[in-house]
Amino acid sequence: MDFDSVAEELYARRPEEFVAARASAVASARSAGDRDLARRIGALRKPSLAAWVSNLLVRSNPGEVEPLLRLGEGLRRAHRDLDGEQLRELSRRQHALVRALSAQARQLAQEAGHPVGEGVLREVENTLHAVLADPEAAERWAAGLLDKPLNAAVGFPAAPEGAGPRRPAARSASTAGTASAPAQSRPDRKAEQRRRQQLTEAREAAEAAEVELRTLRGEADAADRAAQEAEERLDRIQRRVGELTEELERARNEHQQARFAERTAREEARTAGRRLREADRKAAAAAARLARLTSPDA
Repeated sequence: MDFDSVAEELYARRPEEFVAARASAVASARSAGDRDLARRIGALRKPSLAAWVSNLLVRSNPGEVEPLLRLGEGLRRAHRDLDGEQLRELSRRQHALVRALSAQARQLAQEAGHPVGEGVLREVENTLHAVLADPEAAERWAAGLLDKPLNAAVGFPAAPEGAGPRRPAARSASTAGTASAPAQSRPDRKAEQRRRQQLTEAREAAEAAEVELRTLRGEADAADRAAQEAEERLDRIQRRVGELTEELERARNEHQQARFAERTAREEARTAGRRLREADRKAAAAAARLARLTSPDA
């Protein structure tokens, strides 16, 4: 029994089966004397419905994992290189692939007995977009062990029209050295400067959004841990309530049996008293008769 295999088995289960299966695995680890393993298993959080559907997609269609990861790598590289033409092509592939995987996820969830609505489906799509934008998110998704949906830190910005690999501007021999050449190139330089400024601002905004996201993720993780602890405490209390209910039922049965036994004993005592009094009466009558028969006057 090892942690990885237990985690894979738990997250492959239906959401409503998770808590009971986790409790069973914790008990097995404790019975085996591995308290650290029991603690790690107990810390595993029940997946949300969107996270379960995302895991189901990975487990049911492993062949779709690698294409999405490769597409994410290409998108991230194109953004780094500011390759507008490549960005537009990969963005079209991104939207088509996410739509296709989202439809597959919906179908798989329905076949597994958990039809999902638009809200859950949007969370699944957000997870897929996060996989494309963030290599860490891609690794977590590919493992099939999500307990909550993923969110991309920032979306991929739209590729600017005309953006692409930079090429040196050609100079004509007839215009080289003339006064009109600098005037003709000035608008191009200004447009390029504007594009660079826009990209710089977009990057700064993305970095700020990333910082804010990390902060919110930390707060969300803390809230999730608190919710998990509350859920586990509720599970413990519910189990205790069940145990106490069983004890109360047993006590009631014993009390009922004791009352029956007490009534039976009292009835037997009354019967025995009547028989004793009857025997005393008969004994007294016999003694009196004997006394009369043995009397000298008889």
